[in-house]
Amino acid sequence: MVTKPPAQDVDEDDLAVGEPKRWAAGIPGVAVSLQRGLEQMGPVRTARTLRLLNQREGFDCPGCAWPEPQGHRKLAEFCENGAKAVAEEATRRRVGPEFFAEHPVAELAGRTDYWLGQQGRITQPVLLRPGATHYEPVAWDTAFEVVADALRGLSTPDAAAFYTSGRTSNEAAFVYQLFARSFGTNNLPDCSNMCHESSGAALAETTGIGKGSVTLADITTADLIVVVGQNPGTNHPRMLSALEEAKRGGAKVVAVNPLPEAGLLRFKNPQNVRGVVGEGTPIADEFLQVRLGGDQALFQAFGNLLLRWEAEAPGTVVDREFVEGSTEGFAEYAAHVAELDWDRVDEATGLDRADIERVARMIAGAERLIVCWAMGITQHKHSVPTIREIANVVLVRGMIGKPGAGLCPVRGHSNVQGDRTMGIWEKMPEKFLSALEGEFGVEVPREHGLDTVGTIRAMRDGKVKVFFAIGGNFASAAPDTEVTEAALRSCELTVHVSTKLNRSHVVHGRTALILPVRGRTERDTQESGDQFVTVEDSMSVVHRSRGRLDPASPELLSEVNVVCGLARALFGEDHPVPWARLSGDYDLIREHIARVVPGCDDYNERVRRPDGFVLPHAPRDSREFTGTRDNKAVFTANELTVLPVPPGRLLLQTLRSHDQYNTTIYGLDDRYRGIKDARRVVLVNPADLRLLGIDEGEVVDLVSEWAEDPTGRSERRAPGFRVVSYPTAAGCAAAYFPEANALVPLDSTAETSGTPTSKSVVVRLERR
Repeated sequence: MVTKPPAQDVDEDDLAVGEPKRWAAGIPGVAVSLQRGLEQMGPVRTARTLRLLNQREGFDCPGCAWPEPQGHRKLAEFCENGAKAVAEEATRRRVGPEFFAEHPVAELAGRTDYWLGQQGRITQPVLLRPGATHYEPVAWDTAFEVVADALRGLSTPDAAAFYTSGRTSNEAAFVYQLFARSFGTNNLPDCSNMCHESSGAALAETTGIGKGSVTLADITTADLIVVVGQNPGTNHPRMLSALEEAKRGGAKVVAVNPLPEAGLLRFKNPQNVRGVVGEGTPIADEFLQVRLGGDQALFQAFGNLLLRWEAEAPGTVVDREFVEGSTEGFAEYAAHVAELDWDRVDEATGLDRADIERVARMIAGAERLIVCWAMGITQHKHSVPTIREIANVVLVRGMIGKPGAGLCPVRGHSNVQGDRTMGIWEKMPEKFLSALEGEFGVEVPREHGLDTVGTIRAMRDGKVKVFFAIGGNFASAAPDTEVTEAALRSCELTVHVSTKLNRSHVVHGRTALILPVRGRTERDTQESGDQFVTVEDSMSVVHRSRGRLDPASPELLSEVNVVCGLARALFGEDHPVPWARLSGDYDLIREHIARVVPGCDDYNERVRRPDGFVLPHAPRDSREFTGTRDNKAVFTANELTVLPVPPGRLLLQTLRSHDQYNTTIYGLDDRYRGIKDARRVVLVNPADLRLLGIDEGEVVDLVSEWAEDPTGRSERRAPGFRVVSYPTAAGCAAAYFPEANALVPLDSTAETSGTPTSKSVVVRLERR
């Protein structure tokens, strides 16, 4: 029953547009999950695989980082998009030597990301030699020597960059950063640079730790949850179950977003009767349809109102004991928001003041408040100040370090937070680096390395000549597509450790390698026996993941094997790090993690507990803020940013469709938004279409305008988008990435964090 991959690409002329859905999940979600499993895996493999997904003795979902419940777990502890992710990895489709012999790289470069991804699992290493037209099979030893020779030939270790996506296990991430630093560079860009880097920067400054301060139990016991710039129905569907449980406990939910999202309107949980035959559970009690980038103004307005009401009735709004004993900067913050220009709030948010005040009253009256956010907040130029404002409101109310309350950045990729914990960061602190040196007896560099945008600039400028990536699809994930692709092509060597084909394999350096590896679902047998790996979820819980399927090919190595094999080829067998032993026994890696990584004492013992263990978080655990300068939570006064949009222009955000996870395209429908069989669409408010004189269904080019471009290239163009009339906020528009990434300027990045500004791109719609 396994179907063949598509032989041809999608015809965008087949676009069909229906009404957006008013609810998420339900029976259609179950049907789609089973359909994708049957298409890719067949019935037996589908049943065998899904029953292990997110179970204690199974494997962690290769999709999002939403946590599993502690204690009892449901039989089906996964969502529709998790099932799609597993189907894509456990597919029976294969990309072997005959595929590469049949398809020249030039032909593959003309295919869509969807077509490439649907071809199946890559079965053995392949090499593209300089000037060659086809990838050819190559032995692992030869592949390692190609990379080692290229690295030896560099004038400086900083001429190499080592990228990773968030699906890498803790064990692989740890040995990967150890390899890069043993080589002599901190060039460790990762996907976090493009998504939640703004969260980490703002939280580290305000609370002393760049992670969220809530647990899953807090979500279900809160009495007010504010969900800002997030679409859980598509991006973190299991969060809807937690919101449903919170609603049953009497919680209120406020959604703040430019788009009405089905999952925040109503949730039909397919695991209970109400979700199958009933109306499901209404989720959002209030919906503030804020304009793109207006969230900072909104939270400053909340702060203004809270402090005004506190002045009118002292002791009723501000948690004085907490503020006076555990924070600093409150007086400066209070003076700043007291001077708030409400006309600028109106301009930035597009909201009625009465709606803002009604939600502020809910915040003022909450006993247990949680604010959640995702990339709708983190990908603006003023993202870090915006998250500081969210923290200000939470601190005013004393909503941190208490049950049912806190700050909750909802991470994307399943182990992106674990990667950072294990050292995948270009700016790791001295304590970590000195511990690494002491543990292994190797000298590691101290100079900060390159983040993602810095890496693209360095490749473009000829400073980085070797690009090595574990996981991900860098060419499709990065901004400014034309510049990014030219940067990759300028490299002497590009290497991608992958499970399936993607755009980055056909946007290659002078020499290119694809090194295929085992996935989360697959058994990992080494010299010491069957292995497991560990991951960290969005709420700092570290737990095991053990694949059970036979690998897609006997030629596949694990990510740990690849890193350690390359290290042996580069450094030789006399290197202080025992690479061969680490490759054969992951317990040894975890012993080193326990001695190097803060909070990971007794790592091997604690990850073997049924639900793993929770990493320490001083603000959450004890209301201590030991990571800040004065060991206190920090209020900040932030200049209000209002994004200017010239007449006749729109502010565009890039986003995912429902048939997509990050750059992986599962299918061509966006069921919740009513889009079928198309991806090159732009969603525009009907009133804006009337003002622009553009009809629904017209085909336009999207042209981004950026006056601050230091290169003088002020415009970028993404051609051939079908206009769809959609109830987004007035003055705003939306299009899917990676198709719209071409519009995001490389040098338009968030202050402090350097994250590309994919949620605030000024565009015009130009008729073809």
